[in-house]
Amino acid sequence: MTTHHTGTREAWLAARLDLLAAEKALTRHSDELAQQRQALPWVRVDKAYRFDTDEGSASLADLFKGRSQLLVYHFMFGPDYKAGCPSCSAIADGFNGFAVHLAHHDVTLAAVSRAPLAKLQAYKRRMGWTFPWASAPGNAASPDITSSVAADFNADFSVWFTDEQQRSGTVDYNYRREPPLKSSASQDDESAGAVATFAAMCGTDVPTYIRDRPGLSAFVLEDGIVYHTYSAYSRGLDGLWGMFQWLDRAPRGRNEIGVWWHRHDEYDRR
Repeated sequence: MTTHHTGTREAWLAARLDLLAAEKALTRHSDELAQQRQALPWVRVDKAYRFDTDEGSASLADLFKGRSQLLVYHFMFGPDYKAGCPSCSAIADGFNGFAVHLAHHDVTLAAVSRAPLAKLQAYKRRMGWTFPWASAPGNAASPDITSSVAADFNADFSVWFTDEQQRSGTVDYNYRREPPLKSSASQDDESAGAVATFAAMCGTDVPTYIRDRPGLSAFVLEDGIVYHTYSAYSRGLDGLWGMFQWLDRAPRGRNEIGVWWHRHDEYDRR
């Protein structure tokens, strides 16, 4: 017998109407937050970032693909990973469907990672994805661009940190400072945690895994100038997880105990 409280249809309807009022209030507040996002000041991007893409070397402006708006998902896939982050992969599973609609509304959706392009292309084929995915590697794409500038994109948008930053406690992620990573941290030390599980699923150790982070950055191209308009990280990406939006409406909600999700082609292997 169910342990959840039950009631009549009339009781359910009364409770549902109360919830509806709360849902409408949340929707209105969400609309207000969207307006606040769009009202943020634009910051001109002057660095000559370079990316490796399916079409060759590209600038940040090239990633717009002729549109005026660009949404970049910072996908956790470092050069030492054997496969992309499972959480980022779950989010990216929805990109193919969304990208075509966004493209017809003057918005390009793309992913950017530090892994070499060949690695990204192989993983993209494995996952069956078609959205644009660029590599922002740590080497210069052309002689007139220094290695540091080529590598700066991930660091400048707070989705990649060095070993020294981890050890010294100077990692600023999601707009706050993180404590130093313990020098003794290892996969064995963290084996019970989700981070260690994800690191293992990517074929790497915890420190290497968390040097790359997830995020979303928005850009606009106006009069030939690129501006940065918005970035979000960590739980700020929750709305991009299509599966969680469905689970929030399921009878038992997210109902999470540990790491339950996998890459979509791995469920049948378990």
